[in-house]
Amino acid sequence: MRISTAQMFTQNINGILDRQTSTSKIIEQISSGKRVNTAGDDPVAAIGIDNLNQQNALVDQYMKNIDYATGRLSLTESKLGSAETLATSVREQVLRAVNGGLSDSERQMVADELKGTLEELLAIANTKDESGNYMFAGYETGKQPFEFDAAGQMVYAGDSGVRDAIIASGVVVGNNVPGDQAFMNAPGGLGDFRVNYLASQVGDFNVESAEIVDPLTYVEDDYTFNMVGTSLEVRDSSNALVTTVPAFDPTNPVSFNGIEVKLDGTPAAGDSFSISPQDSVSIFDSINEAITLLEDPNKINTAQGKAELAQILNDVDSGINQISIARGVSGNSLKSLESHSSTHVEEKLVNSSALSMLEDLDYASAITELEKQQLALNAVSSVFTKVGSTTLFDYI
Repeated sequence: MRISTAQMFTQNINGILDRQTSTSKIIEQISSGKRVNTAGDDPVAAIGIDNLNQQNALVDQYMKNIDYATGRLSLTESKLGSAETLATSVREQVLRAVNGGLSDSERQMVADELKGTLEELLAIANTKDESGNYMFAGYETGKQPFEFDAAGQMVYAGDSGVRDAIIASGVVVGNNVPGDQAFMNAPGGLGDFRVNYLASQVGDFNVESAEIVDPLTYVEDDYTFNMVGTSLEVRDSSNALVTTVPAFDPTNPVSFNGIEVKLDGTPAAGDSFSISPQDSVSIFDSINEAITLLEDPNKINTAQGKAELAQILNDVDSGINQISIARGVSGNSLKSLESHSSTHVEEKLVNSSALSMLEDLDYASAITELEKQQLALNAVSSVFTKVGSTTLFDYI
């Protein structure tokens, strides 16, 4: 078989180019430190590398979400801790103020301290984050959430929205605590009702609890309790008699219309009080009521004042418990964030190890291969030079 000069040149040039391409590929691998730089280098490995890179990118986003949520929840937990401390001090201040040995001026000083505590608590509830958004406003982050109205009642302008952060596949964690959950809707200290005591009260008693025990038979209304002799009458808002408890014994609850009322102490003949439906209280309103009571020297040491004080203390306790629960929610969320963060760190380590196995270059093998390719390229080039310069005239 005869080979033409053109065919010989073409074959030798292709051989040189192939060797140059192989050499260039190895040099590129050594330069990048990667065995797989394009899908053509290893299609199967390239698919695995792409999947692992996508997983790492997703983990990085989860970590960013965790960092953001951790910052917000850490601040929230800190603020709620301060609020819990303030609310606890309210109870101590009120109990100190009811000491019969205090003068009116000393009691007023305690009331002034409570006003300062109330202002501090309100400032915490209206805290802004680093972006100028209200922390305890739910979704309404641009509105000041807490403010007293003209009647002196606390009004919440936020909502119950919880902003979720995606921290893992199918896992979300709230990165805020709405203000109504932390400060507004504490369960009523007595249960489902609020008591109105009268200035004419003589007996040393107060309502210990007033709860709906049977929703099916419950009749919503305001109810008045009258002590007639030794019997206790219960009348509805139309003054119709609902029930009478003869020879009333405060150790036994009064039950009617799905409601159960327990008294601590016995009303005197002629005493009267009423209950109205109210299943939640605000720590702010409870503190305001305590201040009003302490500033009234003619009421604080009366039977009515003592009964109202017992109710206020129950409401304050409920408010403290609500803040503690809200703080616990943020603490549990922080614990969950920490746990998922550790999981993501481990996941990224595993992915990085797998990536290294798929794409990292074995430098020793690569340098050996480079030397082989360079040797082959030099050999092909040398042979081509010699063959290419040979002509028939050399033998004539």
